[in-house]
Amino acid sequence: MPDDELLTSGEFSRRSRLSPKALRLYEQQGLLVPDEVDAANRYRRYRVGTLADARLIVWLRRLDMPLPDVARVLAAPPPERDALIATYWDEAEAKFAAQRWLAARVRETVSGHEGGLTMTQEIHTRDIPAQLVLTEQRHLTPEELPTWISQAMMRLLTAAGPAGGPAGNPFVIYHGEINHDSDGPAEVCIPVDPTRAAALTTPTREEPAHREAYLRITKAQVAFPQILSAFDAVARWVTTNDHTATLSPREVYFTDWDAAGPDDEVCDIAYPI
Repeated sequence: MPDDELLTSGEFSRRSRLSPKALRLYEQQGLLVPDEVDAANRYRRYRVGTLADARLIVWLRRLDMPLPDVARVLAAPPPERDALIATYWDEAEAKFAAQRWLAARVRETVSGHEGGLTMTQEIHTRDIPAQLVLTEQRHLTPEELPTWISQAMMRLLTAAGPAGGPAGNPFVIYHGEINHDSDGPAEVCIPVDPTRAAALTTPTREEPAHREAYLRITKAQVAFPQILSAFDAVARWVTTNDHTATLSPREVYFTDWDAAGPDDEVCDIAYPI
């Protein structure tokens, strides 16, 4: 049958395996618009060639691809569609892997056998002097957090330029939980030289001196929700050793994130005590 031959909506529904309800939804979304609509009776007809897009929609929806992402695939030239689908599936697999880890962690906790999935690295302590820091603070979700941290650090590193750049490792303070029910806030901090603070135009504050317990983790372990095990491990150490957390927990980044591999140590999970 030629690609330009028209099919009734019923025949198109049967051959595409899309229900009439689905056809109406995809028409409203602009994903699958009829090729012809009768002005008198409003009957819709679709070209045979449109079946390819209809079947592609069926396959993508079976992958649980959201409609906005489906629309981007359909709008892309055929050579670019593969890359879009690959990107979506890579992100989906990363999400499933994180959920698989979290499910195992929850099962471990409720079964009373907690400990099998906890961090095995040693926890250390150190003294941190008072620091003058440039800061940026925001309420956000776990999904928004990585991008915001990266962008906020870049903004603050630029702002630190007039004072000679950063005077210490950047860190992120969590003033509240960030999970699917709580949005923080989080605060990105860049230490700067207090003797050159007059050159700065961005507001600063003083982070007080303190002693902290910390656990060093790899880039792979920074991913949410795996990083929660590191926070849990340090919090348990603080309690077990009869210490009290005096300030909010934080992540301290001490190396080039972009250059680091998954197994390279990049971050300290720290609790001031």
